[in-house]
Parts: sequence; structure tokens; C-alpha cells
Amino acid sequence: MPIPAAGYPLAAAHSPRLQVVETTDSTNADVVAAVAADPEGWPHLSLLVTDDQRAGRGRLDRSWTAPAGTALAVSVVVDATMVPPALRGWIPLAAGAAMTRAIGHQLTGHGGTAELKWPNDVLVDGGKICGILAEVVPGDPDTVVVGAGVNTRMTRADLPVTTATSFAAIGAECDDDQLLADYLDDLSKTLARLTHDDIDRVNREIEKLCVTVGREVAVAMPDGTTLAGTAVRIDPDGRLVVASGTIETIVSAGDVVHVR
Repeated sequence: MPIPAAGYPLAAAHSPRLQVVETTDSTNADVVAAVAADPEGWPHLSLLVTDDQRAGRGRLDRSWTAPAGTALAVSVVVDATMVPPALRGWIPLAAGAAMTRAIGHQLTGHGGTAELKWPNDVLVDGGKICGILAEVVPGDPDTVVVGAGVNTRMTRADLPVTTATSFAAIGAECDDDQLLADYLDDLSKTLARLTHDDIDRVNREIEKLCVTVGREVAVAMPDGTTLAGTAVRIDPDGRLVVASGTIETIVSAGDVVHVR
């Protein structure tokens, strides 16, 4: 059941439609279905928020769940017509970068460092605090729904894996409204740069945030093989370039593990 968005006045100032639900299986599934049924009712930067998502999904169809009240699940509508088709691969990275900076703002004074793991996970001191999943609306290739799950009040005992973290686990508090406002503001600005084909700036800013670049990595490729090497840069299409000796491989999709 939708509930008033009064608890998110800062975020609502950046969104034409901010809807909050007490609980849902998946904010992404809900928004994809809502946009398909009523595209005009869910314009660019419309938002669905809950702190009780029961059956969220991550990349590679992984499940994503959290105890009620311990994580923030949010899905935002992106009008991809504003982005040149050749640059739309940057949309998930733009969302990851925006959330990295938004989380970084929340950590001011707490000592934690927010970093982007290619393509769009957010880490704090090496632990995953946020995952992002972008989906094209079926039948509408010009609309993308970007979902994000942020571990906010999850205790260390509730963290699903040892490689995860949360605001609570590092002794920090999260202002959910300010987090979403910063995220939407940053995402909007980065998408505007893509609109104006300022890809050099976008690439430079995201690569600076990306802790994967310069690291030794092992990439689980879609064909089942593993690519080992050094992540040397992000190319103009948003893909990760991994060097193994003198051979460079361009990775457009894969599960990246930081080796050291």
C-alpha cells in the first residue's frame, strides 16, 4: 500500500514522483510493471522507496533480502532518450558513481571511505554497502529502471556475507532522505553530461572513483571462464579493460573479484 512521501522532503524536491511503500517483494519489479502500465505517470527520476523489500534481485539473478527496517531499497526511472544510444552503457555506472558520492557524504566525520567497484557496487573500506541493478523496461527500450539496495541499519550479525557492511556496522548513522536527495541530484547531473556528450568528463570522474582500476582482479566471464589480470582503465563505452601480460581484454559484463 502506498504511504505518504512526507518522510522524504529533500528527495521529493528532486523527483516528479516519490512513492513510498511499507513493504514489497521488489521495487524494481514494481516500477517496471508500473511504467509499462502507465508510462506518463512515471516520468524521468520518479522514485519508489521501501525499507522492507522481501525478494530483491541483484546482478546475475542473485537474491537480495534484508530484515525489515535495516536496508533501503529504491528504484528510479531513467528516461534514456536523453542519452545518446552509444552512451547508454554508462547509465548503470552513472548510478553507481552517484550512490558512491551520496554515501560518501553520509560518512563525513565517521572515517569510512566510499568507493565504486566496477561496474556499480559501492564499497566502504572494502565491504559492500550497496548493490545496483539496471533494467530496461520490456517493450520500451528507452526507459531504464535503476534499483539500489543500501545497507543502512543492518547489524554485523545480520549482514548476509562477511564481505558486506552497513552504516550501522561501521558505527555511522544514515539520513535516508539526504542520501536519496544527494543520489538523485548527482545522477541527474551525470546523465545531463551524457546528454551533452561530455563523455570524457564522465569517464574521468567515474574512473577516479573506481577502486577496481589499478587492482589485480579475477573476472568470472559470462561463458564460464575466469579472466585474471590488472584492471587498467574504463574505456569510452564504460567497459573495464583488463591487462594480462601484453594482452588487453575488454570486459562488458562479468563478476569482478578484487584479488588484492
